[in-house]
Amino acid sequence: MTSVVTAGGISVTIRGAVVDESETVLDRLVSDGVPGSLTSGNANLWGPDAAPLAARRLGWLDLPETSRSLAARLAEPAAEARDAGLDRIVLVGVGGSALAADAMFRTAGGVAGTELIVLDTSDPHEVAGVLAGDLGRTLVVVVGESVEAESLRRVFGRAFSEAGLGGADLARRFVIVAEEGSALERAALDVGHHLVHAEADVDSRFGALGARGVVAAAFAGVDVSVLLDEASRLAQALLQPYDNPALALGAALASSALGARDKLVIADNGSGLDGFAAWAEQLVGGAMGKDGKGLLPVVVESVDAPGFELTDDLRRVILGRRPDEPGPGREAGVSVAGPLGAQFLLWEYAVAVASRVIGVDPFAEPDVAQSLDSTAALLRSEEGAAPTIVRAPPELVAGAVEVHAPEGSLRGAQTLTEALDVLLEDVPDGGYLAAVAYLDRVGDAAAAGLRPLLAARGAKVRRRPAPVTFGWGPRSLHAVGQYHKGGPQNGAFLQVTGAVTGDVPVPGRPYSLGELQLAQAFGDLRVVRSLGRPAVRLHLRDRAEGLAQLAEALA
Repeated sequence: MTSVVTAGGISVTIRGAVVDESETVLDRLVSDGVPGSLTSGNANLWGPDAAPLAARRLGWLDLPETSRSLAARLAEPAAEARDAGLDRIVLVGVGGSALAADAMFRTAGGVAGTELIVLDTSDPHEVAGVLAGDLGRTLVVVVGESVEAESLRRVFGRAFSEAGLGGADLARRFVIVAEEGSALERAALDVGHHLVHAEADVDSRFGALGARGVVAAAFAGVDVSVLLDEASRLAQALLQPYDNPALALGAALASSALGARDKLVIADNGSGLDGFAAWAEQLVGGAMGKDGKGLLPVVVESVDAPGFELTDDLRRVILGRRPDEPGPGREAGVSVAGPLGAQFLLWEYAVAVASRVIGVDPFAEPDVAQSLDSTAALLRSEEGAAPTIVRAPPELVAGAVEVHAPEGSLRGAQTLTEALDVLLEDVPDGGYLAAVAYLDRVGDAAAAGLRPLLAARGAKVRRRPAPVTFGWGPRSLHAVGQYHKGGPQNGAFLQVTGAVTGDVPVPGRPYSLGELQLAQAFGDLRVVRSLGRPAVRLHLRDRAEGLAQLAEALA
């Protein structure tokens, strides 16, 4: 059985058993009047406890229209910046807004010759690589007040000063996106940076089409109005009870989370939406993963990748191909096709609906603060001194790789392969393994290859293969980190850190980027271990050699 819902440029295809499961949920949503309530901004949809926050977080529903004036206001300063030769845009920020801007530029493209570099990291190697580029062409867009954004704002300020910029020339190298009344707004006004106000009723996770998401893309030459047009076409269908692809997708997500299929495998199959899966991952995991509930998004490389194959606890979403079309991926339960701007709105609406069905507040982040507080504690120092992070001796050393684990947890493993097999075996039935690499996404790009290798290895050593996710740290803290701590407690964790051969000091702070990165890794590891989850840290004494050794051990 196949159900196809098409409207506003979006097509959602639901296949097989998912049809019956989701239609039961869909009928309930319609009878409860959810389409009309949500589009009218009813903050009570998620219960009385969630209503106060929801009342301040529903502005994303109006962004397809309200962001049009923003796009118009950005057109002139963006063109002036490019005319001045500032066509290398560096976005410093974290969370959904950074991932949305990345997807916009990679999918829609910008003006010829422009580039957009997203720095949602504290890795000193990656940052040093960007600093080594052409600073004469560089404009920095700062979004929000995260520790990463604040640190990088200071780092780039010093780099511009050392390059001979000062006064008005230095001030115009920054565009600040901040809420009215914030400390970041005051700092921008004090020094004369270009300031763009972020919407007070939109957060980063649901704000793809708001200021936090579109400013950097607009300065890089993306035609934001096209994305808004795409979203507006879908917005007209969101009031409809049945010919509403966003409601249908929400029902499918909810029926999965309510049932046994609580892992959502996302694979792209020719959608052309480059970078979109990473944005969808942070939305699904962060909005739905709390109170012991949720859907774990598992982004795989393709429909042929290890971990995509059918198992009982997985629900599959294909981006770009209907499951009844010929070719790989036909076993997917859900397929979604449509343009990028509409996809942002589609998934935001669907996740908000699914959160209501499973009984969680999509806008709260009750568990994100645990890792942030743990990091802050490690960075705290006396009288401005550098932080001291205690490094325990490894349980096992294999060439360039140190294996750090609780004493006795490796069960006598003598090799790197044996240690990894122990961790894979320790993933609970029905659980997952999350690999997070606190490394350089450019220089250490090979780390992303660990996901399919771990999935394939797990299929060999386990009676029942477990889903494997991969994320870059500290990006993952603001993406699926909420799910890791607040979702179903059936995860195991593999963290990878690497030696720093060239650190970057943070002006005005007693720590460097390398120390910040290590504190973020240690802080998150401390939290997941406090929850009783299996967690192993691999430290690469030499990054390239260690990654090659890991690939060999898993093969």
